[in-house]
Amino acid sequence: MKLGAYLGYWGVAMGSEDLMGTVQEAERLGYDSAWAAEAYGSDAATILAFLAAGTSAIKLGSAIFQMPARSPAMTAMTAATIDQLSGGRMLLGIGSSGPQVAEGWHGQRFARQLQRTREYVEVVRLALARERVSYHGETIELPLPDGPGKPLKLMIEPAQERIQIYLAAIGPKNTALAGEIGDGWIPTFFSPEHVATFRSLLEEGAERADRSLDGFDIAPVVNAYVSDDVELARNLMRPGLALYIGGMGSREQNFYNRLVQRYGFEAEAAEIQDLYLSGKKEEAAAAIPASLIDMVSLAGPRDAVRDRLAAFRGAGVGTLMVAPMAFTSEDRIAQLREVAELAAA
Repeated sequence: MKLGAYLGYWGVAMGSEDLMGTVQEAERLGYDSAWAAEAYGSDAATILAFLAAGTSAIKLGSAIFQMPARSPAMTAMTAATIDQLSGGRMLLGIGSSGPQVAEGWHGQRFARQLQRTREYVEVVRLALARERVSYHGETIELPLPDGPGKPLKLMIEPAQERIQIYLAAIGPKNTALAGEIGDGWIPTFFSPEHVATFRSLLEEGAERADRSLDGFDIAPVVNAYVSDDVELARNLMRPGLALYIGGMGSREQNFYNRLVQRYGFEAEAAEIQDLYLSGKKEEAAAAIPASLIDMVSLAGPRDAVRDRLAAFRGAGVGTLMVAPMAFTSEDRIAQLREVAELAAA
C-alpha cells in the first residue's frame, strides 16, 4: 500500500512555504504522491504546478479537479501541462463536486452526472492521446454544430504515455462507473469493513467494460492523528465529519449522510444532520459515534493506527491519502512521519 499526502485546500490551513516544506518532507519520507483539493478558494492546478518546481520524485495528484469548473478539453490541457512541468508525475483525479458549488459557483447545471462523467472522461482521454477531438454525445458536442469550430488536437504532448484518471465517487452508481472507466477510485469516508460492497460495485462496472481491475487503484482520503490521547484524536475528526454528514448539501441531497446510513448509522446520521442544520454544530459533532470515527479515520495510539493501516491494506487499498488533522507545519509533518513509520512496520 502506497502513501499519499493529502494537502486539502491551500490558503485555509497553510501558506506557500508551509505547503512546499510539507510536500518536500513527505517526498523525503517516501510518500508516493501528494494531492491538492479545490472547492471555491484556491484551485488545485496552480498548487500542483507550484509543487512541481520544488520536488523531483513525488507524484502530484488532483483530488479533485471539479468537472463543472473546466471543460474536458481544459482539463486535458491542464493535466498535460503539469505532467510536462513535473517530468511525468501527474495523477488526474476528477469529480462532479456538488449541486451547491456546481450551480452556485460555476453556473453549471448539476444534472445527468453519470452520463456527463462518462462523456467527460472519454473526451479527456481523446485529447490526452492527441487525437483530433470530434465527439457527439448526449451531454458534450465537439465541435459545436452549425458553427465555425473544427476538430482540434492538443498542441503539447504529456510526458507520460497514459495519465491515470481517478474518479471521486460516493454513491453506488458512480462507484460502479469508476470501475468501468477509471484507472482509480477516490472514495471519502472509506470503511475497510464494507469493502465487499464497494468491490462488488467496482466489479459490476468493470464487467460492463469487459475489463479487469488488475492495477486499479483504490485511493481513499483518510483523516489521521496519532496520539496516546484517543479522545483528543477523535475530537479532531469530529468537526469535519459533522460538516459533511450534517451540512454538506441539502437535507434531501447529502451524499455523505447517505453513505453513513449505508454503514448502519441511520439514526445517528439523521440526528447529526438535524443538529447541524439547526445551527447546533458542536452538538452535531459530539453526536458522532466513536465507532464511526474509528471506522473511517486513523485516530488514536500507535498500535490502534497500525491495526487500522493493516485493515486498509487488507481491504485492497492501493494508495492511502493521509490527511493530517494538524494545524501547524511542524505538527503536520510529525503526523505524516508517524503514519509512514507505522505503515512500514
